[in-house]
Amino acid sequence: MLEETQSTAFIVDDDPDMRGSLEYLIQSVGIATASYASAAEFVADYQPSRPGCLVCDVRMPEMSGLDLFEHLAHVGSRLPVILMTAYADVPMAIRALKLGAAEFIEKPFSAQLMLEAIQRALTEDCGRRATREFWDDFAKRMGALTDKERTALAMLLSGAPNKMIAAKLEITERAIEGRRASIMKKLAVNSFAELVRRVTHYEVLFPDAKSVFR
Repeated sequence: MLEETQSTAFIVDDDPDMRGSLEYLIQSVGIATASYASAAEFVADYQPSRPGCLVCDVRMPEMSGLDLFEHLAHVGSRLPVILMTAYADVPMAIRALKLGAAEFIEKPFSAQLMLEAIQRALTEDCGRRATREFWDDFAKRMGALTDKERTALAMLLSGAPNKMIAAKLEITERAIEGRRASIMKKLAVNSFAELVRRVTHYEVLFPDAKSVFR
């Protein structure tokens, strides 16, 4: 079984010859592959934690490539999708692009074109996963703040000076400075400007999480 951390090109095509050709091509440049004869096979096997990209034929029986793409979007998958077809038309291309397809490639295609598309898709997926991991970690750090620290953080972010915050919370300015230092250490930030940017971004990315502004 492939390791979950290994980027994989997932190939979905009901044509066994095309699947075999794509596997050979992609593996020739050192990229792992996993192939499926139908969209249903892929859906049953794929785990969102597995990084990679999807290379999928559009016209397939039962569930088309576009239907599979819509299904992935519906379940919240951000897996980059490269769609390929021998029978492209404008409405089909528009639908694919509206869904956010990484590429829409007409058959027959050059090997170089496909490999470049796959490399871009894998790079996109890798970057997106790294960003998500960073913010998931930051969310855990935010969750580790005490209620007193969250209250102080909200007031600090409002622009209130330490003296005003201390008076409102009925504690010393030194205590406020101590809470500020503790907050910055827990959130792993090095400056107040960085603290403001990170927390503001966090509030946008995690609107349902416990907010310091409410």
